[in-house]
Amino acid sequence: MDEIKETLDVTSTAILPQIKKLKEKSLVFQEDKSYRLSLIGKVLVEKMQPLVNIVDVFEDNFDYWAERDLQGIPPAFRKRLGELKKSKLIQPDLDRMFELDPEIVENISKSTRILECIAYFDPSLISICQERAKSGVEFSFLMSEPVFQRYSVDYLEDFRSMLALENTKFFLYSGELKIANLTVTDRFVMLSLFPKNQKHFDRESLISYDPSALKFGNELFDELLRNSTRITQIPNE
Repeated sequence: MDEIKETLDVTSTAILPQIKKLKEKSLVFQEDKSYRLSLIGKVLVEKMQPLVNIVDVFEDNFDYWAERDLQGIPPAFRKRLGELKKSKLIQPDLDRMFELDPEIVENISKSTRILECIAYFDPSLISICQERAKSGVEFSFLMSEPVFQRYSVDYLEDFRSMLALENTKFFLYSGELKIANLTVTDRFVMLSLFPKNQKHFDRESLISYDPSALKFGNELFDELLRNSTRITQIPNE
């Protein structure tokens, strides 16, 4: 009982009637002074946990989720958004709108593996990823067609030098990539979605260090790769 009271921050007077209801429904049983879930209770809790997780994720940054276009996230992964636990909203400083947040720079600089998926050209993000790749970090870069065109024309020499690295892989997404940015490393996952009104992209992102979020990010990247082709050379003009 003390553990229940402490976890839920309630008094015995408040919790006992609720425990009685659970016992009457055969969801909880009592052993001496301990309360345990019944088999039925365990089954229900397993089904409830994903719902509780996704409610927590949405509540933490409700305005962000309400204003974003989720269409770019495959349906199976929309059901798993609750895995993005303990997400923190990164909002760019208006005076440094086109600079990476220091927290992102620090974490990428310390990462030993980087998976980068991007639908818009971000020189600062691409630059720091290139630096890490040239230092030997494993780097996979999945890009949209517009990013590929910009990279292969305006940054041709950079692109060529990156393609020559054994620890670097480039992929071109087939069709329209509707996830603005997905960065997954061994340290964190960062997700940026386009607003429902794409005319006002604000570069806001969610970042999480939770193991479940990293698993989500890795598997989402792998899913996006299914609709991509690897780039091994830059086509002739």
